Amino acid sequence: MTPQIRARLDLTRPQILAFRRHAGALDTRLASGPGSLRHAAWAGLQDSMPRAALLSIHARVEGTGPSAWEDPSLVQLWGPRYSVFVVAACDLAVFSLGTLPDDAKGRRRAEDLAARLHAALGGARMPYGEAGDAMGLHHANLLRYAAATGTVLIRWEGAGQPAVWTVPPPDVGPRDARLELARRYLHVYGPATPEAFSRWAGIGPRPGVAAFAALGASLTPVRTPVGDAWILTQDEAAFRAASRPAAPVRLLPSGDAYFLLQAADRDLLVPDADRRLALWTPRVWPGALLLAGEIAGTWRRVGPLMTVQPWRRLSPAERDGVAAEAESLPLPGIDKQIAVRLDLPGTYLRRAQAPIQPAAAASASRSTTLSTFPDASAQRPSRVVTQPKPAKFPLYPNFGRTSRACSSSWMPSASTSSSAYSSWLVVSPALGAP
Repeated sequence: MTPQIRARLDLTRPQILAFRRHAGALDTRLASGPGSLRHAAWAGLQDSMPRAALLSIHARVEGTGPSAWEDPSLVQLWGPRYSVFVVAACDLAVFSLGTLPDDAKGRRRAEDLAARLHAALGGARMPYGEAGDAMGLHHANLLRYAAATGTVLIRWEGAGQPAVWTVPPPDVGPRDARLELARRYLHVYGPATPEAFSRWAGIGPRPGVAAFAALGASLTPVRTPVGDAWILTQDEAAFRAASRPAAPVRLLPSGDAYFLLQAADRDLLVPDADRRLALWTPRVWPGALLLAGEIAGTWRRVGPLMTVQPWRRLSPAERDGVAAEAESLPLPGIDKQIAVRLDLPGTYLRRAQAPIQPAAAASASRSTTLSTFPDASAQRPSRVVTQPKPAKFPLYPNFGRTSRACSSSWMPSASTSSSAYSSWLVVSPALGAP
């Protein structure tokens, strides 16, 4: 059963989003250090997309470098929903034992796999495929179940198999770990319901309801624009506090905690249904563009080239802010400055008056000008296209179809100045995952 109902506190959407940004350290970056890394990973940092956790740290902690996710104060594991997470080493039990199945069969499977893995490794580290073969498993993914015992760590670089090894069991019980996991979820994702916690943790409905019931008087019932929910009582003052200045720009990676949401929580964060479809796609999610406290678009990256699709026109200061934020991303293996391309609503591709013949399309001297309407005189850097007939194509709202039709292999030349990055307006398809 859920906690006893008391008079509900009414919370508005601005109050909820302001609290979540504050709790998630998205308004003001934290000073560099292990304590700040733990704060940034308070509800875990999902790392299912290679180095997503690193970019989540960058959005929250000053001076984040490419190796920040490897800090000795952090570990990587299969955590909630058996997804890859980066968490504070001292919180390993919370994100592992907190998800241990309650039923005897599920718990026995996890503990048996962990014991067999420990014996097979003999204190060594091993690619998890080799470990699975050594254990006679028909699929190495079964090893993920062992992670819920708190004795299995991994290192996944994003390419190839993760390495796996075992560590001593935590000195925390599964129940205490589960309740702390629920508190962490409520603090970062609140207001929340037992059902939402269950889905996020991957533990099933009944354990989620039981965890909220066990927290009892430490929870306060609230009413939100998308339904009734709960917050930690100790967070009530922060919800009631005056709004804080939001950061001008943050580039949140795929799966970042700020939008790792389901069902009605998505409606609250992004009220527009079409924009929700653009952010929470059926396949790999893009990153989210956070402008002045609101999700205002998406982004994807391939190598040093980032494509940003804002949902509204950006001011010059916002374009400069997006470029600066992108250029500061601590991307391992990228030795070039990040280039930013903007796909803007209300932007049209206008051909030059002189037709461009296909044979001459590779020549930079025959170019296309991108203009932002209604100010058709506003010139933008040009690029080569391969279509021979003059045309103009609206980018929004059907930017996906239009982008594919107008795609080209344009890239900035070596002479293009970095100050121009924030004003590139191009038509391009989705470019892969951030």
